[in-house]
Amino acid sequence: MKLAAEAVSVEFGAFRALDNVSFAVASGELVAVVGPNGSGKTTLLRTLLGLERSHSGRVRLDDREIARYSRRELAERIGALPQREEPAFPLTVREAVMLGRWAHLGPVAPITSADEHAMADALARCDVAGFEERMVDTLSGGEWQRVRIARALASTPQLLLLDEPTAALDIGHEMALFELLRHLVADGLGVLVITHQLNLAARFADRLVLLDHGRAVAAGAPADVLRAETLSHVFEWPVAVQPAIDGALQILPLRKNDK
Repeated sequence: MKLAAEAVSVEFGAFRALDNVSFAVASGELVAVVGPNGSGKTTLLRTLLGLERSHSGRVRLDDREIARYSRRELAERIGALPQREEPAFPLTVREAVMLGRWAHLGPVAPITSADEHAMADALARCDVAGFEERMVDTLSGGEWQRVRIARALASTPQLLLLDEPTAALDIGHEMALFELLRHLVADGLGVLVITHQLNLAARFADRLVLLDHGRAVAAGAPADVLRAETLSHVFEWPVAVQPAIDGALQILPLRKNDK
């Protein structure tokens, strides 16, 4: 399965949030979208999901434009995690994660063993097994984030789109999440992750897209995108890029008087 943006531009009045952006994510790869605040990352994700209408260009899922899919058809194929979300009403963790199965259930269909298995597997993968009876409003920020990811996985999607999934997670759960994403990719899932964590993107992503003021200013393998001069210009702050102990690229912000 392949989700592709083809020369997509999105405008809000006179403001162009995305400017002629093209890239794709396919089954079996992890693509990270990085860039400063306001660079268009979340708008790109919403456009890929058909939640924002492009001014020009198009988004295609395999051989069909995204607008030609129903919301249920998309939910069966794509799991999504928005950047911000607060529980609208009291739910247990079990109920919250089971919402990820809605596309597989009719309006009055009973929950099946397949639904239960998908929920249990998602809970275990996200390290929240045993939380099923807790109310979501009693969870810490990091626990709630992991429950939300479990809900996205419970839909057993072919593509997974995540907007800042490591927000509120400690370093151990950040690494565990990206390790999980790599395992999912190895099993054939396609993953698009929007992240401010450049070092995690450098270590785990197959390809990166660097956005700046709505434009894709660099795309490709981490070594081709994460260049000190490019990052320093885009983020308006000096950085150094060097190999970490495991060989992955490491981005180090510098003090301005040390550059």
